[in-house]
Amino acid sequence: MNADESQQDRDSTSPREDVRRELEQTKKFVGELSMDDLRQGTWFPKLLTFSLHKYETQVNAEYFRRKYPNLPPDAVAQERIKMAARYASIAGGLNATAYTGAIVATIGSHGGASPLTLPAAAASFTVDLVYTSQLQLRLAYDLSVLYGVPLDLDDPDDLWKLIRVAFVVKTGEVGTDVLVKGVPVVLRPLVKKVFSGATLATLKGLPGVGKYLLQRNIIKMAIPGVGVPLAAGVNFWTTKVAGKYAKNSFRREARIMEEAGRITSRTRLHPELLWVLWLVVHSDTASSTGQVSLLHHVTLRVNDSAEVREALEQLRAVIEVDADHVWAMLAAADGDLEPLYAAALTAAVVDGNVRDKQLRVLELVADRCDVDHRAEAVQEAAQRWQ
Repeated sequence: MNADESQQDRDSTSPREDVRRELEQTKKFVGELSMDDLRQGTWFPKLLTFSLHKYETQVNAEYFRRKYPNLPPDAVAQERIKMAARYASIAGGLNATAYTGAIVATIGSHGGASPLTLPAAAASFTVDLVYTSQLQLRLAYDLSVLYGVPLDLDDPDDLWKLIRVAFVVKTGEVGTDVLVKGVPVVLRPLVKKVFSGATLATLKGLPGVGKYLLQRNIIKMAIPGVGVPLAAGVNFWTTKVAGKYAKNSFRREARIMEEAGRITSRTRLHPELLWVLWLVVHSDTASSTGQVSLLHHVTLRVNDSAEVREALEQLRAVIEVDADHVWAMLAAADGDLEPLYAAALTAAVVDGNVRDKQLRVLELVADRCDVDHRAEAVQEAAQRWQ
């Protein structure tokens, strides 16, 4: 079933009927797995093909323009998150028989490469695991499309980006308290536990993701006597948390892409712009993904002059930036240098804070560009990116 047909069905049936139908498709997928697939995590690469192979060709910007013709991206994103959380909640209620400690022993002891001929509870657990994982993958992909962040799922880097965003995999455990804001108090410890330990170091290849998601789903059984209401609640809030994280991630990248366009349109001094940006980003070895992303999108938007091509060639080869070379370029530049300082300021604050080393370089750029540099203005700019 393609995305348009699925949406037409959803328009004509109730959410509960939709989920029941989709769970039947999920059960067919689960029925082709072996116990080793589940325990070793190899079910996850198979899920990627099952969930995304056709989906990515059918869900595009035009699809969302037809579905939500008059809504801005933020409003559509909220609707997709609410819908995915609602469907996850319904699936959790329908599969609530899965949440029993007996499943742990079943998963640990059942043999080999035989198909998943499991007791009803364990089979329901597996269907719930696969279904909610698919929901979160597709939700994250929806949000990437909505915010105009292109993903080529044949590109390993883009695929990993989608996986990290879909399952709240962070390079460091920061912001968990923010992520669970709004989650009911009774569920906060569980939701925090579900999303803790999700570091890239734990995910060594796609089967590693499968093992991680299996363990994360088993955490639901840490609460004795989980019934239908709590099972539905856990699925609802974990999907909503993942959706909020995906929205924030892709929305931030979309803002960076927009800002890159503004930066390049404000000045004709593109070779100088590239060197000033790299000087700021390179000044601190702890430069962030956001700063590198800004530089990357600027390089895609600069003009195609011989001077720019030469600058790009030099940037690709340079290890240590020669600040004196950059200052000499600014001294020889003909035109308004204020946009170069404004670009440097954005690069310094794009992640919502300013590192000391980059602040010092920013002060030097202001001096060479003959513009005022105020610490208050820098902090205000940083707050706009928080």
